[in-house]
Amino acid sequence: MITKEEKAKAIALTQVGKSDVGSPQAQVSILTARIKEVTEHLKVNKHDNMARRGLIQMVGKRKKLLKYLENTDFEAYKAVLDKLGLRK
Repeated sequence: MITKEEKAKAIALTQVGKSDVGSPQAQVSILTARIKEVTEHLKVNKHDNMARRGLIQMVGKRKKLLKYLENTDFEAYKAVLDKLGLRK
């Protein structure tokens, strides 16, 4: 689990407004932080299949959010990809 501080940093990276915590940009940012953490966990614990399943679910959810963002606001989509270092 990511800490409150890490989550706040992730949200601050892509938030649209000062009190924004639920926009697709913020959700993608949070998911990216969690995906990185679980990926590091799986490098050490190769047989943790429940964590692997959770990782696959998070990647799928992030993919859906990015697809939504790409279809609704392409400029915001490109900005999120640049800020988070993701590739299409």
